[in-house]
Amino acid sequence: MREIVFDTETTGLDPASGHRIVEIGCIEILNSIPTGQTFHFYLDPERDMPEEAFRVHGISAESLIGKPKFAEIAEKFLVFVGDAMLVAHNAEFDLRFVNAELAMLGRPPLGLERIVDTLALARRRHPGSPASLDALCQRYGIDASRRTKHGALLDAELLAEIYAELTGGRQTSLLLQTAAVSAQRAAAVRPVRPSPLAPLIAATEWAAHATFVATLGDKAIWRRYLPKSGEA
Repeated sequence: MREIVFDTETTGLDPASGHRIVEIGCIEILNSIPTGQTFHFYLDPERDMPEEAFRVHGISAESLIGKPKFAEIAEKFLVFVGDAMLVAHNAEFDLRFVNAELAMLGRPPLGLERIVDTLALARRRHPGSPASLDALCQRYGIDASRRTKHGALLDAELLAEIYAELTGGRQTSLLLQTAAVSAQRAAAVRPVRPSPLAPLIAATEWAAHATFVATLGDKAIWRRYLPKSGEA
């Protein structure tokens, strides 16, 4: 099944207050395994960057000068996601911002029925435990050392690994890989006999067997295994 794991960075917490997306990162996965296909853009929000937001993701207004506006990448984004399910952490936040951007362009919103919220999944699987991205990376032994600040593409990459753990996809892929490797190793070490071994059954035993098979009729399957002349 094709799914898109995605994340956004923004100028604030509420698009209704005029806040915009400044980074969007998407990872394509098939059956919980990343395909290597990504979608990633820094975006000109057409407004200032509040200090509170800058402290979270480290993206300055100056660094976004000359970057495309969401309107310029909207079509590419919609083509990339297609009709796939969309996976996000605290998905309601990211979905509100994406739909606000699409609404400004007169585009229909992405439906809630397409959303998988890994925050909700984590809370159901580990009730009472921390469910932040950092906490889940620590729980599942995922290296998050690069995550000194929030970043949409990096967070989507980490979330893809977390999602595989939450849904059992990683264990399934590991089992399949292990089975494949075992089969390859068995084939590599299995000796090939250059010629078959000579029969070890005595001639009297063959004769007794043939006499018994004769009593089973002409269509008895055992007739196929009687020795040819000179083999006994």
